[in-house]
Amino acid sequence: MKASTATPLVTAPERKYQWPQAWWQLMEYRIGVIPLPIYCLLLALIVGFISKGKIPTDISVSIAILALGGFTCAEFGKRLPIFRHIGAAAIFATFIPSYLAFSHLLPDLVLKNVVDFTKSTNFLYLFIASIIVGSILSMDRTILVQGFLKIFIPLAAGTVVAALVGTLVGSALGLGAFHTFFYIVVPIMAGGVGEGAIPLSIGYAGILGQAQGDVFAQVLPSVMLGSLTAILFAGGLNFLGKKYPHLTGEGRLQEGEHAEFTMTEEGIPAGVDIPHIAAAGITAISLYMVGLMCFKIFDFPAPVAMLFVAVIFKLSRAVSPQLEQASFVVYKFFSTAVTYPLLFAIGASMTPWDKLVAAFNITNLITIISTVASLMVTGFFVGRRLKMYPIEAAIVNACHSGQGGTGDVAILTAANRMQLMPFAQISTRIGGAIVVTLSLFALAQCK
Repeated sequence: MKASTATPLVTAPERKYQWPQAWWQLMEYRIGVIPLPIYCLLLALIVGFISKGKIPTDISVSIAILALGGFTCAEFGKRLPIFRHIGAAAIFATFIPSYLAFSHLLPDLVLKNVVDFTKSTNFLYLFIASIIVGSILSMDRTILVQGFLKIFIPLAAGTVVAALVGTLVGSALGLGAFHTFFYIVVPIMAGGVGEGAIPLSIGYAGILGQAQGDVFAQVLPSVMLGSLTAILFAGGLNFLGKKYPHLTGEGRLQEGEHAEFTMTEEGIPAGVDIPHIAAAGITAISLYMVGLMCFKIFDFPAPVAMLFVAVIFKLSRAVSPQLEQASFVVYKFFSTAVTYPLLFAIGASMTPWDKLVAAFNITNLITIISTVASLMVTGFFVGRRLKMYPIEAAIVNACHSGQGGTGDVAILTAANRMQLMPFAQISTRIGGAIVVTLSLFALAQCK
């Protein structure tokens, strides 16, 4: 009798809690940051809206579409053997939507929603502002100053070596020194599309008396394929850093760099509250607006102006320690939750697949790969001589061959080193502006 009554007393509580516990376990299984049941719900809802012939233009719906697309593409990349170690997640999140849009495999309603949202909100710069301000305010002050002074040396050395190597390789392959330098090597290091390929094409057209559209079509493939090469190499450097830990600071540019506050086991600052996090977010936005005003007044790139203002805030102790800690949380949130949705948006709306494919011939490929590789290898060894972590120095140099701000995001994501964004912006914006200016001057002399 005792045996028969004992069984229900043991199993009843287990039966009682089996349902929520099993469901909670399922909710903890995620595609990116999205719980699996919520992922299925979002997918069903988006399919339902498509079948109705209209997708709402609400910001909430657009965020859901980008999250679903970005984390889905990244998940495929993360599960590929070998390639997952060299940035496949970032590559898939960027180039799968580009191909789907080009091939009309992405529903028109979805593509229109993504393109309209991306172009109307320009949320790439919200991401960059949050990453830059958060990473700068959480740096050690002394190391910050040293890093900004030092980074120009491997960057300048890499630019010169890459220009020489790329031009020599292209010439040896029969492309000609003039074409190789001005139409392949220079566009790779010009700072992307908006700040690089477009100003270059306008300048080239004016100097050579050609149509700007024709010139733009010639330089754009090099920008695209150079960025893809840098993404792959950055992922490879991340893998190299895991094999040889002494070569990397895991996102720190030089030895001795550390956060200026105590971290919890979860990797976030201790004692941060919600009001301070909200204040840090609006601080990042405000500094970006300062950058925009500098652009309006002085025609200076807004992200770079914002970067320098953030450095001034940091060095002058204009921001309280609590706000610095909260800025790091904002940085962590954007790097974790926004990166892949942003890459999906970039791929679908700003990455023309046909222009990328146009550069896929063997001579162009070898020339572009040689240029990017020499740029990064030079950064690696020069950085090491300057007591910088060589892998981080090489990754910053890689951003010099990226597709502007969008390339920086993809490269640093592939390398798993988003905290290098301030240095990446120096590499892309200032390095690119110098390359564009000098190349236009050189072309005018060669004419």
